[in-house]
Amino acid sequence: MQTPVNTYYSKIAAVLLCLFMYTSATANTITHCDSLIKEGITAMWKKDHVRSLELLTEARNLAEKNRWYKQQFLAINNIGANYYSLLDYGEALNHYLESYTLAVRELEPTSEMVVLNNIAILYSKEENYVKAKEYFKKAYDIAKENNDRIKIGLYAMNLGSVANEARNLQEARRYIIESLPFLKGEPELELMAESGLAENDLLMGNARQAREKAQALYKKVDNPNFNDLGLSLLLVIAKSYLHEGNYPKALEATNAILATKPNLDAKKSIYKLFADIYSKSKVYQSALRYKDSVIWVDGELNKIKNGRLFETNKVKFEIQNYKNQITINAEKLSAERKLFYYIIAVIIAIVTIIILILRNLSVKHKQKQLIAESNQNAMALELEKEKNENLLLEQQIKDKETAALLEQERLKSEIEARNRKLSAKALSLSGRNELIEEILSSLANTTELGRNAALAGHIKTLKTHLKTNDEWDSFLTHFEEVNNNFLNRLKLNHANLTANDIRFIAYIYMNLSTKEIASMLNITAEACRKRKERIATKMELPGNTSLYDYLSTI
Repeated sequence: MQTPVNTYYSKIAAVLLCLFMYTSATANTITHCDSLIKEGITAMWKKDHVRSLELLTEARNLAEKNRWYKQQFLAINNIGANYYSLLDYGEALNHYLESYTLAVRELEPTSEMVVLNNIAILYSKEENYVKAKEYFKKAYDIAKENNDRIKIGLYAMNLGSVANEARNLQEARRYIIESLPFLKGEPELELMAESGLAENDLLMGNARQAREKAQALYKKVDNPNFNDLGLSLLLVIAKSYLHEGNYPKALEATNAILATKPNLDAKKSIYKLFADIYSKSKVYQSALRYKDSVIWVDGELNKIKNGRLFETNKVKFEIQNYKNQITINAEKLSAERKLFYYIIAVIIAIVTIIILILRNLSVKHKQKQLIAESNQNAMALELEKEKNENLLLEQQIKDKETAALLEQERLKSEIEARNRKLSAKALSLSGRNELIEEILSSLANTTELGRNAALAGHIKTLKTHLKTNDEWDSFLTHFEEVNNNFLNRLKLNHANLTANDIRFIAYIYMNLSTKEIASMLNITAEACRKRKERIATKMELPGNTSLYDYLSTI
């Protein structure tokens, strides 16, 4: 078992190892590879092709080494895109085909679609429409198999455009019409497909229909520079006027295109259109001037292409130089690793020596720990003893509290017994009074009462005796003795109560029923209930509190 000190220094060694390995590890992750690809694409859009190709080549090598096929595909495909931007279509095609092979072998069909579309665009640029159609069709078929609606629409539109360029007009129209439902919700792509239809109408000889459609579409275009959409529509309009023989309108439309400041490629098409217009309107001098302009544009384009070719060769040289540098760096990295392993071995040896030196200190520390634990155990026993004494004291207090509660219950039971006796006495008194009342009522109804004055006097005396409160006063005295000044506390809390109210409350406090109270007070049960409600209102009791429950709290 390792001591704490041993464990501590082992952790130090592990941390040092991690620090040395950090740079190597971070340079060999998918995240790092993705960041290289992202930086490479950004550099490509900025036209910094040397930097872009360096980053993408590094990402490719890292992905190949670790078999990260997705990253490898992205790196190779974007290397091809760099060469496409440099107009080196042969080199671009080689990389596209390599990325296509990788996608077919290792990746999902969606990756195949992307690179097939790039290959088809290359062939289209080279005016090899048969090959362009072949690769667009492969991408279109994969999109259909995967039910990718937008890609189906996009590739169908591309097939239509290639068919227009190859003058397969019926086929072009069929593909473009097929693409429209799939491009709903993608305004710019939908406008491109509609533009293809307008161009198809023009090629079929429906010049007016083509022009009206192109003019309507141009009004809807928000971004004319998107894929040269605005330029395509304006060319359809100008060519439709030329096809109809309306040369002034054709010239006006072509001048409007030239005013948009198009690039050299577009200017070539515009100058050709000027030459055709002037040639058909028999202004041959102007026609020849614009044909010369076409030749001049071709020369400028060739200069650009030659410049791009030089730049491409320069980039290839830089990339080769970069690859050589990578090889040198790999050798340097190998030497650094050997040095690193040597340093690690030295560190481990030092740590081991330190562990051995400090082992004795660890043992002494452990002995001190044992002594401290022994002292802690003694203190724990002392605390346990005090705890037991406290528990015993608490138990004694609980016993006393239990005895007090029992005494309280005994007194309560004694009070209830006395109240029952008082209730019995009150009921007995009530019964006696009822009996005397019945006898007096019976005697009062006899005919002899009027003739016997002495009997009438006795009856009157009895009635007077029944109305006296001497017995009630005696009852109250006994009630107060039993219930410990309950009535005094009641009067103190509710000074507005009358003597009759207090008498009624005393009967309720003794838990007599409504019928019993009514009998004692010589009233009906209904009158008794109403009296109870009136007293509760007078005492301002809440509606959800019964009178008896409230009296029990006093």
